Amino acid sequence: MEPRSWLVPACDGIELQVLSWSDAGVPLVMLHGFGNDAHVWDDFAPAVAPYYRTLAFDLRGHGDSSRDPQLRYDHETMASDVIAVTEVLDVSRFVLMGHSMGGRVAMRVAGKHPERLAGFVIVDAGPELDARGVSRIRSDAVSDKPASFASASEYEVSLSRSYPLAKPHVLARMARFGLRRGADGRLEPKTDPAFFRGWEHESSEDAARRAAEEAAALWAALARTPCPTLVVRGAASDVLSPEVADRMAEQVLPRGSLVVVPRAGHSVMLDNPDGFREAVTSFVLGDA
Repeated sequence: MEPRSWLVPACDGIELQVLSWSDAGVPLVMLHGFGNDAHVWDDFAPAVAPYYRTLAFDLRGHGDSSRDPQLRYDHETMASDVIAVTEVLDVSRFVLMGHSMGGRVAMRVAGKHPERLAGFVIVDAGPELDARGVSRIRSDAVSDKPASFASASEYEVSLSRSYPLAKPHVLARMARFGLRRGADGRLEPKTDPAFFRGWEHESSEDAARRAAEEAAALWAALARTPCPTLVVRGAASDVLSPEVADRMAEQVLPRGSLVVVPRAGHSVMLDNPDGFREAVTSFVLGDA
């Protein structure tokens, strides 16, 4: 099932690409993580398309959405984009799902507009992150690996190092939708290479302070999220620790539950698409 796509105005003159697999039913809005795009949901969305108006957004600076020349890539701004796009689409109440960075953006949305959420799925994201995974993701983003590629297959080889559990057809799809042709004719990732530039000279003290403020805001957001919420953790995740996942589901979320997907790291829906689909459809479909 191929989704249709179009651009929708968000905030600050930014446009977000929206993918849609179906137009009927309660809306299900899906947000990807850093360095990915809306097509990370391609294996999952068709399973719920008969029951939900299934929508996925490319967040600013990613996929075919606008890059922000002012580098406003904080979670609060991206949450405002999500709300703006849902309003343009006349989506007033919806189920929200977000992975990694998209999960933290989704927590901001939930904290600001809890009345708009009919359900919530948080995929391998939390108010506090395991330093191992954060370091790995930052290292991949600013490493010395080539910024452009001669072919999609060359990019797939690079992706296989970052996503060692993903199957070849998943890597091929990521390359198909994740590259664009540069001015020099080579292929380059669509994610804005300046995404982290606003923080690259940040002191360790300022970074720790910002992380603590973000964690406090997100814990508070979860505590005031009244809808049923599923926390999904990859069994081998180096980003969402078991302790944080348990605290989210058992102590903070008013109606939280947790599922751990085997044979998956941080990128659960890419590492084990079948296991992810089974876990989330059981939650969002119930007895449908």
